[in-house]
Amino acid sequence: MGVKQYKPTSAGRRAGMVSDFADCTTPRANSPEKKLLKPKKKKGGRNNQGIVTSRFRGGGHKQRYRVIDFKRKRDDVAATVISVEYDPNRTSRIALIEYPRDEKHDFSRAYILAPNGLKAGDKVISGEGDAVEPKPGNCMPLWKVPLGMTVHNVELVPGKGGQICRSAGCGAVLTAREKEWAQLTMPSGEIRRVSSKCRATIGVVSNAEHMNISIGKAGRMRWKGRKPHNRGTTMNPTDHPMGGGEGRTAGGRNPCSKTGVPAKGGKTRHKRKPGGKAIIRRRPAGRFQNTA
Repeated sequence: MGVKQYKPTSAGRRAGMVSDFADCTTPRANSPEKKLLKPKKKKGGRNNQGIVTSRFRGGGHKQRYRVIDFKRKRDDVAATVISVEYDPNRTSRIALIEYPRDEKHDFSRAYILAPNGLKAGDKVISGEGDAVEPKPGNCMPLWKVPLGMTVHNVELVPGKGGQICRSAGCGAVLTAREKEWAQLTMPSGEIRRVSSKCRATIGVVSNAEHMNISIGKAGRMRWKGRKPHNRGTTMNPTDHPMGGGEGRTAGGRNPCSKTGVPAKGGKTRHKRKPGGKAIIRRRPAGRFQNTA
């Protein structure tokens, strides 16, 4: 697992970096499990009414979605890791695991998020039994996880499946437990309270070097489906609150989005959002603190 930089044969190659895919089992072969693939339709940032809700989206390479098992509900059955693969839909690697065949399940393979250090041939298991040990790749409820361990793919609602700490290099530290609640320190520095019945996977998400990759040229962002970003100060007053004016201007007001939402310093989270009660301490303002 690392970053590769080519010789500067062109302007785009000079600053561009790519992953060396050393953590993948077969780096040069991209052959995902066909039964775990779904078509991924492009929306161009538009909703069901055709209105653009996410600006500067469109184009990009054709992709197929890999169905990931975020719930890990097949308990007390050890699965073997077949391979660690690249997934174009996320920054982390995914692992193809295979369960022993039985009468209840016709298909015995599944994709999971690959933690750091997981490789082909390893065994992973989920559940609450004594056979489930706190080692990378195993999934268990938070009341069973030892204090001080780093977990990922954490549920917010028991049985709903992992929702937080799923991107490359992320991991939350289980710092305390009190009655029916567990206290997690998030990668941003935020301290959050989660039910002890929620499940989490042991370890840190793989491909932590993803943050060090330099795109190198604008064309690579177009491959990813990202179109050029147009600043609000370059627009007309009818198109953006910060538009208009003679010559280059600072916008004439505090930075904001096209709909007037503050972009720097203003709070955008809903005051009465249900999940806000679970936050014990907010993340430090103005900086990103990675504790993974």
